[in-house]
Amino acid sequence: MENEFYKRQVALPEIGLKGQEKLSTARILIIGAGGLGCPVLLYLAGAGIGTIGIVDYDKVEASNLQRQILFTAHDVGQSKAETAKKRICALNPSITVHAHNEELTEKNVVGLFTGYDVIIDGTDNFAAKFLINDASVKLGKPVIYSAIQGFEAQISVFNYMNGPCYRCLHPQPPQAHIMNCAENGVIGAVAGIAGTIQAIEAIKIIVKDTSFKSLSGKLMMIDARTMETNTVTIPKRDDCCTCNQEADNIALQYASPVCSAIQVKEITCAEAANMNAAFIDVRERAEWDAGHIEGAQLLPLSALREKPNLFESHATKRPCIIYCQRGARSLIATEILLKAGFTDLYSMSGGYDAWRSSGI
Repeated sequence: MENEFYKRQVALPEIGLKGQEKLSTARILIIGAGGLGCPVLLYLAGAGIGTIGIVDYDKVEASNLQRQILFTAHDVGQSKAETAKKRICALNPSITVHAHNEELTEKNVVGLFTGYDVIIDGTDNFAAKFLINDASVKLGKPVIYSAIQGFEAQISVFNYMNGPCYRCLHPQPPQAHIMNCAENGVIGAVAGIAGTIQAIEAIKIIVKDTSFKSLSGKLMMIDARTMETNTVTIPKRDDCCTCNQEADNIALQYASPVCSAIQVKEITCAEAANMNAAFIDVRERAEWDAGHIEGAQLLPLSALREKPNLFESHATKRPCIIYCQRGARSLIATEILLKAGFTDLYSMSGGYDAWRSSGI
C-alpha cells in the first residue's frame, strides 16, 4: 500500500525515492491544531512525514468548525490533540503521531522541541510566538511561521540556514492590543491557504532539493480580498536580542493567555443598562474615538496590562462594567483587575458592538 500511497509525489523529480525516504524519517512538531494546524497536519500526514507531534491543550468548540477542518460537530468537547491524532492516523496509518495534550510553556518547551527537526507555529498570540521563536533559536530548530486575520495571512520561515528569527521582525510584543481571530474574525479558507503553504515549506526544508527556495528571510503576505500577494525581505538584525545571543544566554519566558481559575462575572447589555454602574472602555484610543458608550471612561487594556493600579483613578463606589469591542478583551481586563484586588466588576458580553446593535 505504501508504494501506492506516495506514487504521485515520488514521481516528481524533486522528491523521488530519496526525498520520500527523507520525509519518512523526518520529525515535525505542530504547535496548535487550529485553523492553521489542521491543513498542515493533513498535508504532512499525506506526504508521509515519519513522526508528527501535535501540541494543543484545548478542546473542540462549535466556533472552530468553520476553519478547523479535521473536526466535525461530533467532536465538540473533545481534546483537539487527541482528535487530530485519530484523524491523521486514519488518513495514513504508516506514520507515528504523538498527541501532546498540554499548553506549551517555558517549562516544557525544551523537552518537546528536542525530539523534532522542524517546528511549525500554528498559534494565534504573541506570547506563544515569542516562546516558540526563542526556544527554537536556543535549540537550533527552524520555525515555519504564519499569522492570519480576516482575509489576510502572513507566512515566513525563521531561524533556518543562519536566517533571521521572529524577533528580527518583531523585537518585542506590541504595546497596543492586537485582536486575534476570536475577536476580529477570519475566513476559514485563508487559514487553509496559509497552513498549506506552511506544509510545503516544511517539505522543502526536509527534502532539500536544489531547486527549492524557502521563505527564510522573507515575509509572504496574502490578501484574499484581491488575491494579491506581496513578499518583503526580513533582514537579520545585528542587535537581535535572541538570535544574536549565545544559546545558553537565551532565557525562555511565557505569559499564558489561558484563563485562570478566577471567575469573571459576565452580564448582558440589557442587564448593564439597568444597573447603576460606571462603564470602563478597555479598547484603544482609535476605537474609542470611533464611538463609545456615553459617560464611559477610557482605560485601554494595553495600559492595564502594564499597570493595573491605573484603575484606582477610575474606580467609584458603584459597580464597574468593563467593555471592549466584542467582549473578549473585557474578560481579560476584568481578570487582571480582579487579580489586582479590585472588586464589584463585571464584563459586558458582546461589547460595544452588542450595545450599539441593541439600540439601548
